[in-house]
Amino acid sequence: MKNKKTPVRTAAPAPARAGAPGSLALYLAAAAALIAFGWAYSPVMHTPFLFDDTKQIFALTSGSESLWSWVRSPVRPLLMATYWFNNQMSHDDTYTYHAINLLIQALSAGMVWLVLRRLAEWSGMEERTRNVLAMFGAALFLLHPAQTESVAYIAGRSESLSGMFAAASLAAFLYRKDKAIGWARVAAVVLLAVAAILSKEQAVVLFAVFLLTDFWWNPGFSLQGIKGNWRLYAPMLAGALGAVALFAKLILGIGTGGSAGFGMKEFTWYQYLFTQFRAIWVYIANFIFPANLNVDWDFGISRGIADKGAIVGLIGLAGLAVAAWMYRQRFRLASYGYFLFLLLLAPTSSILPIKDPVADRRMYLPMIGLILIVMDLAARLKIERRILAGVCVLAAVAAGAATYARAEVWSDPVSLWEDTARKSPGKFRVHFQLGFAYFQEQRFDLAVPEFEKAAAIGPVDYDLLVDLGLAYDGLHQYQQALDTLRRAAAIDSTAHVYSQIGKIYAEQSKWQEAMDAFAQAQRIDPKFAPVYAYQGLVHLATGDAAGAIPFFQQALALDPTLQPARDGLQQAQQLLRRPR
Repeated sequence: MKNKKTPVRTAAPAPARAGAPGSLALYLAAAAALIAFGWAYSPVMHTPFLFDDTKQIFALTSGSESLWSWVRSPVRPLLMATYWFNNQMSHDDTYTYHAINLLIQALSAGMVWLVLRRLAEWSGMEERTRNVLAMFGAALFLLHPAQTESVAYIAGRSESLSGMFAAASLAAFLYRKDKAIGWARVAAVVLLAVAAILSKEQAVVLFAVFLLTDFWWNPGFSLQGIKGNWRLYAPMLAGALGAVALFAKLILGIGTGGSAGFGMKEFTWYQYLFTQFRAIWVYIANFIFPANLNVDWDFGISRGIADKGAIVGLIGLAGLAVAAWMYRQRFRLASYGYFLFLLLLAPTSSILPIKDPVADRRMYLPMIGLILIVMDLAARLKIERRILAGVCVLAAVAAGAATYARAEVWSDPVSLWEDTARKSPGKFRVHFQLGFAYFQEQRFDLAVPEFEKAAAIGPVDYDLLVDLGLAYDGLHQYQQALDTLRRAAAIDSTAHVYSQIGKIYAEQSKWQEAMDAFAQAQRIDPKFAPVYAYQGLVHLATGDAAGAIPFFQQALALDPTLQPARDGLQQAQQLLRRPR
């Protein structure tokens, strides 16, 4: 005869008594974790805009635009509002951007702690053990080096901000007073979920997360919990369908520049799925041993189910899923954690193609599922609680130290791309970015080889040729510079490329050739301010201060912030004031 199962209690636990044993230790542990967190990310607080940061609105505008101009798009308006706030405080200095990222991560860890503590309680874990392990799990979420890309990378804020609101929404769902959720709690859960979706679209998966959670815990393994919470699921289903409609263009790949969506040409949805059977194992490996973190993975596409071992990855994932289901009664928290991990990864790691099949930042929120597995296994260790707490402290310290090392890599563009080039040596974008990082530091002797490596990998495009040409110019290899810039002009005839051709002629005192190139740039774009500044400088160099002034004035009329024009105008005026 089978034993009657005891339903899992879902009511909120009794509040802790003031001065309860262990409370002070938990507060001290939280304070220590935050101090370690601040130290771990200290190397990145003044890191400049990196990678895709440089293409974002917050790096390209001076802060004069209105908030509405930033948030009017339905795509991530809440995220853009936070960037607008940073942009208003400081444009070029990235300190406030990084400070907000750290604040978001700290708040996220607090929400994760609430989630872990509640789920550990529902699993039947003893109170003191769950207090230790929930605090450890939150500290691991806070300090794990796999989170570095979402915290140190300004553009990575989309993951952390969305994850913060998603974790808060899940916590609000878990801490309801009754199994059947009330309307007031529904409002809180839905509003937080909407905030997560308006920070990044993948948070639509929360609807499925709530279904999984009710199915698993309320009460165990039945549909009754789901039916009892119709107040939540009716509006959530409508909202999820509305979000799919709202983001339909993104799903189809319209307006993504070919970087995502079912309209991608590089590979099909099912080839992306095959690839993810391997990619998910990368995330699991980086959680266990985060030695191979990479900002730009060179991860090949599996064109068929047997290509590059995709079938092996599928068998492994399916095998774990079968084991999690078979042992769900014995390892309830770990089994739920595994399915939660897969579910939270699903928006980016299933059938919706994305140009980059692997990205460290996608592990941000799904890490909760793996942490639950660790907690379940750790709770079963036959050791004293003090020893368990000590092991947890050592693991958190090790995670913090690893994060500090990873944050140092993120501290400047050269270190970041040198690290990436070692790990992804066959990728065009990596060598291009490393070459550009060297170029910005005027290390032209190092920039040229990296640009040439990128050109050998291909495709050779306008941006690469312009930067390579200017790097040759930095080495005073003028003919190679001119030949390369002319190749760029053949791809895209812009005012910028002709202004650089003119500048190189001027450096060789070939004044007529320089003025001809500047004239061509002016014909292409009469509002391109730098070309007037260059013309003014040529007049100055040939002793015509009076002739230089109108060009500098025209440049400043188009762009009042153009410093070479301001300096040139001042110099020309001083020359004219000198007694003859």
